Amino acid sequence: MSKRKASVITDASTLKNRRVTAAGAENATDTNHQGLSSHIFTPAPSGDIGLIESITLKNFMCHHSFGPVQFGPHVNFIVGNNGSGKSAILTGLIVGLGGKATMTNRGVSLKDFVKTGESTADVIVKLRNRGADAYKKDLYGDYITVEQRISSDGSRGYKLKSKSGQLVSNKKEELVAVLDHFNIQLDNPVSILSQEMSKQFLHSKNESDKYKFFMKATLLEQMKRDYIHIKHTETITRQQVERQEECLKDLKQEFLQKKERYESLSSFSDLKENLESLKKQMAWCLVRDKEQSIQQLKEEIQKEEKDKKHEDNLHLCQSKLAQMEKRLQVIKKRADSLREEQKLLKEDNLNFKQQAKIVNKAHKEQELVYFRALNKLKQTEREQNLLQEKINKAKASERLNNSGETRRSRQQATLGELQEQLAELKRTCSQLNEDIKKKHQALLKGKEERDKLRVEAKSVQFAYESKQKRKNQLLASRSNKLKRFGDDVPDLIAAISDAFAAGSFIKKPVGPIGACISLKDPTLAVAVECCLRSFMKAFCCDNYKDELVLQRLMSRFYPKGNRPQIVVSPFTDKLYNVHGRKACHPDYPTVLDTITSATPVIVNCLIDMRGIETILIIKEKDKARRIMQKGRPPKNCREAFTAEGDQVFPNRYYTSEFSMAKYLSGDIETEIHVLESELENLEAQLSRFQLQVNSVSEDIVNMESSLNNTIKTLKKTQASENQVKAAISELETANEEQSDDISSLEEVAQENQQKIETEKQAVQEAKAELDKQRKASEEADSKYSSVRDKIDQLLEEMEPLKDEQLKLETECVKHERNLKLLEKKLKGHEGNIQALKSVLSGKEQDLQENVKKATQISPERQHVTSTTKSIDSEITRLKKKLKVYEGNHGEQELVIREYAEALSLYKEKTNQVRDLRKFIDRLNNIMSDRQNRYKIMRRSLSVRCKLYFNNFLIKMNCCGAMIFDHNNETLSISVKPPGRDKDGASDMRSLSGGERSFSTVCFMLSLWEITESPFRCLDEFDVYMDMHNRRICLDLLLELSERQHLRQFIFITPLNTSNLPKSALIKIHHLRDPEREDGQSRDRDL
Repeated sequence: MSKRKASVITDASTLKNRRVTAAGAENATDTNHQGLSSHIFTPAPSGDIGLIESITLKNFMCHHSFGPVQFGPHVNFIVGNNGSGKSAILTGLIVGLGGKATMTNRGVSLKDFVKTGESTADVIVKLRNRGADAYKKDLYGDYITVEQRISSDGSRGYKLKSKSGQLVSNKKEELVAVLDHFNIQLDNPVSILSQEMSKQFLHSKNESDKYKFFMKATLLEQMKRDYIHIKHTETITRQQVERQEECLKDLKQEFLQKKERYESLSSFSDLKENLESLKKQMAWCLVRDKEQSIQQLKEEIQKEEKDKKHEDNLHLCQSKLAQMEKRLQVIKKRADSLREEQKLLKEDNLNFKQQAKIVNKAHKEQELVYFRALNKLKQTEREQNLLQEKINKAKASERLNNSGETRRSRQQATLGELQEQLAELKRTCSQLNEDIKKKHQALLKGKEERDKLRVEAKSVQFAYESKQKRKNQLLASRSNKLKRFGDDVPDLIAAISDAFAAGSFIKKPVGPIGACISLKDPTLAVAVECCLRSFMKAFCCDNYKDELVLQRLMSRFYPKGNRPQIVVSPFTDKLYNVHGRKACHPDYPTVLDTITSATPVIVNCLIDMRGIETILIIKEKDKARRIMQKGRPPKNCREAFTAEGDQVFPNRYYTSEFSMAKYLSGDIETEIHVLESELENLEAQLSRFQLQVNSVSEDIVNMESSLNNTIKTLKKTQASENQVKAAISELETANEEQSDDISSLEEVAQENQQKIETEKQAVQEAKAELDKQRKASEEADSKYSSVRDKIDQLLEEMEPLKDEQLKLETECVKHERNLKLLEKKLKGHEGNIQALKSVLSGKEQDLQENVKKATQISPERQHVTSTTKSIDSEITRLKKKLKVYEGNHGEQELVIREYAEALSLYKEKTNQVRDLRKFIDRLNNIMSDRQNRYKIMRRSLSVRCKLYFNNFLIKMNCCGAMIFDHNNETLSISVKPPGRDKDGASDMRSLSGGERSFSTVCFMLSLWEITESPFRCLDEFDVYMDMHNRRICLDLLLELSERQHLRQFIFITPLNTSNLPKSALIKIHHLRDPEREDGQSRDRDL
């Protein structure tokens, strides 16, 4: 009950003494009472306050609805099998009255008591509140109902209701007050003893644990803690008194000072005259200072008005911008005219292309007509020749008619052989065509692979040349760091120094920027280079005249279009104040925080051109994404860079192409070593690619040779096929009937000759038309090619114009940005002059007022040589001195009053410290007396506990001993069971389970006899006893309950209670076996 320590310690100790004394007086008359095994209980009055009337559980532990369980005012036995809810009643009682989950030994959190699948659990406990000692009887009535709701998240809520069900309070403090009034101690094992607590304290092998159990049960432990707390408070109070004594010394010093002031009153007329004279000097001294400050301000205004630097720079920038815009307009007009011309040419090109397509189509069609006519002519001529041969053969056949049959048979045999040969040649041609197709595909694939390898080899060659160039720069930078930025940079820097020495520059340009900065953290080199990019090689100029001179110097070393960037901004010796617009983050720096430079010009330039004060550097990629993209970015931060150089915006992410710093790397040798290793790898790749290209080229040559050989073989096979076809045709013609009429054949031959003449005429006409179409096609192709060449020429002319336009647009944007900056600076300059003028006007008005005031103080102007500060300090000194002497001329009462007050305060504080000293000494004496009384009470309670314990053991025909060692805080218990007279007394660990349980109950009853509580709960006290020990134990418990009839007893046991005596004072609650669905309990009163 640690929350109840707020009450006064003295009252708590008195209350505890009263309770223990009352318990002792009540029990003193019944020390020789005998067992009640055969005794019938007689009705007795019950207690009025703190008794448990009933308990109800809902959704608690494994029970859906349990109770209400109505308890009797005297003895209650709760009987049931395991899981029937016996321990749930005890746990619900502890939790329902505000106990912690750990006190129940059933869980570590309140949410463990909520039934699975439910969101809340309810525990309702009704307490008796009757009699003269009732708690707020007019408000609660005869009963106080404590309702507690436990949520599944472990929270709890209280409701305290009256007998009528009206809500009285829902605060934990009210419940604590009720428990204190009823003397209910949930954490006291004498009031509620669970199984786990019995094992932990009573069955412990450690004697100090038993002693702690005794001290806790008798509340001596709490008294001991209270005394320790009082002793600690006394020590703190004594320290505070010592501090007050130190303060008293300061108070005494202040009192002595005021006393000295009181005793040092004297005249002060001379001091007043000196003070008036100093005031006159002070007035005209202020006038003199004002006049000097006004003169200085006028000189500063004249100097600012003569300064035309900002106007000159603005006019120069405007003229350059106008020139750039004029050139840009000319280029745009030229580009627009070229685009218009290109548009017209594209239309002509489309028309000519369509015409050429139509003409070529007509030419191809006419070519087809020509070749058809020519083929038809050749076919007719061939037929005519065959017909003529046929006629000749017919004429000869008449002469050779006799030998014709033999010749025909030979021709038929030859014809069969030729047809077989023709079929074989066709198969060969088909196979050769398939081989040509496959070889052609393989050849195309080989050429594609060779082209791909050549492209990759070129890429590797380019990377090799780039890294070789970088290596040469690094080797050169061993002796000169500037060669990192280009081979010509050292010569350019030397030329700039020579030109500055010759007076060509107003202010010497600074650069390259990368050579003028250094890093605080070298690991951030890649990030800083990726942020600055082209600015690493840029130069800074103070004005545009210096820029023109620097451009002429750069033209000696760089071709046009490939020169370093030049930033024009007035040089200043102070860094910009970026406090209001700088990105802020507690863990990550900005680029501005990361770099250092010997001159502020470089840093100011990067602030103007790159905004490095708004760019964070966050090394890890994941953290950079989370900070910039998964929430609101830090204030004033617009982008961030990672250690690998990745650029992170709030809505996008760019991966860096660089893996190593090019300009800011400090270790040149390591970088050279890495480059050499990479160059070796690239050389190996180049040689490997060259070998692969050569191998593929050889394969292509072999495939081309094989393809050509196959094509030649195909042509030869096709020629053989045509020859065989001609021979077959000739034989078939020869085999025709020889009986044709020669005259009819001659007529057909004559008709064919006329047909040949007609077809020759048609061929000549088709040839003429073909020549005409060919000429038209060539003319159309020529026109189309001419227009195409003009378009290509226009494209070539437009490319440099585009580049020039893009460059001029970039220059215009740069000049516009510089123009805005210069306009802003000019406005600031003019505003500064105006502000100085307004300050001057105000100071002139102040001067007039100061002259007027000085004239009023002293009409004649004073000649002053001293400073304002010295006069003011002298006036202050005189005023202080006058205040000291003022008491004699009207301020004596104030000095006297302060002295009296200081004297009174000093005496009062002295008396307070003395009284506190007396109180502490008295408290020390009282605590010594209290501690002596505490030891006497502890000894008395331990002696009474021994007596009661021995008395209970005698009832079992046992003997034993209980030895208290208050110095070492140990308690040893030894018991000698009956029948072991020869053996000496042994501790409880050597006893049987039943004997140990009986001894435990005797120890518990002894504590009950010497302590006080409205109810007592004992969980499964007889589970390890045999029937004989259990009967004796029950007799002892019932006998004690009759003697302490004003208290309520609750005994939980899983064993049979049929042998208990029948009495109205005993109420037995039989719990039925567990049913997890509804969990209803039935009470049966016997």
